[in-house]
Amino acid sequence: MKKKIIILGSTGSIGSTTYELIKKNKHIFQIKLLSTNKNIKKLINQAIEMNVKNLIITDQKTYISAVKKYKNRNFNFYNTFQIIDNLFKPKEIYYAMISLSGLSGLMPTLKTIKYCKNIGIVNKESLVCAWNLIKIKLKYFKTNFIPIDSEHFSIYSILKNDKSSGIKKLYLTASGGPFLNSHIKTISNASVSQVTKHPNWKMGKKISVDSCTMMNKVFEVIEAKNIFDLKYKDIKILTHPNSYVHAIIKFKNNTVKFLAHEPYMTIPISQSLKIEEKNIKLFSEDINLKILNNLNLKKVDLKKFPLVKILEKIPQNNSLFETALVTINDFFVEKFLKKKISYKKLIKSVEYHVNSKVFTKFKNIPVRKLEDIVKLTHYVHLKLNKLSI
Repeated sequence: MKKKIIILGSTGSIGSTTYELIKKNKHIFQIKLLSTNKNIKKLINQAIEMNVKNLIITDQKTYISAVKKYKNRNFNFYNTFQIIDNLFKPKEIYYAMISLSGLSGLMPTLKTIKYCKNIGIVNKESLVCAWNLIKIKLKYFKTNFIPIDSEHFSIYSILKNDKSSGIKKLYLTASGGPFLNSHIKTISNASVSQVTKHPNWKMGKKISVDSCTMMNKVFEVIEAKNIFDLKYKDIKILTHPNSYVHAIIKFKNNTVKFLAHEPYMTIPISQSLKIEEKNIKLFSEDINLKILNNLNLKKVDLKKFPLVKILEKIPQNNSLFETALVTINDFFVEKFLKKKISYKKLIKSVEYHVNSKVFTKFKNIPVRKLEDIVKLTHYVHLKLNKLSI
């Protein structure tokens, strides 16, 4: 019997990579549900190729258009993730990939846990803002969680094979984005195309901006703290322009281990799916000695990447402040991508509002339910719209 698969966000970068791996191994897997926001053309092509009947389209106009256009095809179109409750039985799904972006991915993340044996999550916002809610669900439904981001998958892989020694220090690597070796003055007014031109990874515009500002690394530190139950003081960031080593762990017994691989998300995704190497055949057999002999690991230049200093202000215990942080960053990144503010203004705006009393008060308020996060997101947007006028 084939293993049943769900891919939420199947038309995005991670979702597409997951889909292609499943397609190449369709003798093992069967996709039961795909979703997109607006990329209906790609979604339909995927559904036809793999004979997928259940399709979720979250954008209302695109959904209505698809229902009319494909009314004579054998598809079941839905406009909400709530339908998952009606489609599956608990533990029916072998593996679910949650590759949705933004806080809109939180509800489907929490909902899907009940129905799958294994879940891969790349939705940073969920892991940053609602880890305590996710952890409760994972434990209650006995669902195996696999972090997919290359950094966290590396930590997960190292610890899976070494459970005897506690972590003394954890180092996450960051490429430094397109401006790692640029002078501060030259990047203040960088264009959208310059900021989103990542040297190693092919990503969407939003995550490319976060990589450039290194805010994505701030989120990844929060994720690592949450997932592996660490202290912020024990997690450091190192720039590593080749993106070959993804995480380094120094254990309490003073041994050091790291995991390295080419900057292709196919590697952690295929391993999370337990696809055998013979069914991938994508990479060379040799290790990259040129990179290993010159890892070029360095401490982060905080003058060039000032948003990393935000980590000093985040409370150890999970709070609603992380939701405020994510929402503030999203708000100003969107303004930058729409060319309403400069790159310098983006950095300064995030810095200012993250440290303002309007939002720091949420450091003392724990996350108790999904509605808390949803309400705060709306509140932050309203405040920022008024304060940014």
